[in-house]
Amino acid sequence: MRILRAKDYDDMSRIAANLISAQVIMKPDCVLGLATGSTPVGTYKKLIDRYNKGDLDFSEVVSVNLDEYKGLTKDNDQSYHYFMRKNLFDHINIKPDHYYLPNGMAEDAEAECRRYDKLLGSLTRDLQLLGLGLNGHIGFNEPGDEFAKGTNLIKLSESTIKANSRFFEKYEDTPDHAFTMGIQSIMQARKILLLVSGKNKAQILREVINGPIKPQVPASVLQLHSNVTVVADEEALSLL
Repeated sequence: MRILRAKDYDDMSRIAANLISAQVIMKPDCVLGLATGSTPVGTYKKLIDRYNKGDLDFSEVVSVNLDEYKGLTKDNDQSYHYFMRKNLFDHINIKPDHYYLPNGMAEDAEAECRRYDKLLGSLTRDLQLLGLGLNGHIGFNEPGDEFAKGTNLIKLSESTIKANSRFFEKYEDTPDHAFTMGIQSIMQARKILLLVSGKNKAQILREVINGPIKPQVPASVLQLHSNVTVVADEEALSLL
């Protein structure tokens, strides 16, 4: 596990954008696993800036996203479909049929999980971008008694719902279930890029890097991957 120290959030975003840019330049038809939430927003902004300067071409890139809320339509302004379009896809030249997310409106959850797993099985992700939840979740794989393998519909923990509620008008509007790529699927990416920012993530990051590998800290499984880069700012690394 390689750890890159950033000064702050902006520096973390710059380093992450450098690594993703290098992947796209090195392999123009690469498959990127992308993430949502507040952590990667700065990275996406820097990728857009580089695209606008003519330094990046996303026309052959394929993207698969980690997760989507259950019960939100693609056009809901809190869905991850909307998030990805607003924060990245609408501002670069990725083709509309080259990016994929779970269908939050799927009536048959098991069938949707099988569909997404089949899609993931047909694509080899060159780089998987991850954020880190306060409780150690990656994607929406919450702490539990075992590591989830494939795509699953998961009941979100109270801490995750609370953390996400800031994006919704009312706490009661925050979804309590989400489709998420499983741990095994995440681990199948050739390279993993984990972004961590802020003092509130320092304790869990220490557990992820130095603690035992256990499903109660889902991201600890990353210790087993052969090519993981952690980009974290000084506050997030303050306990290491």
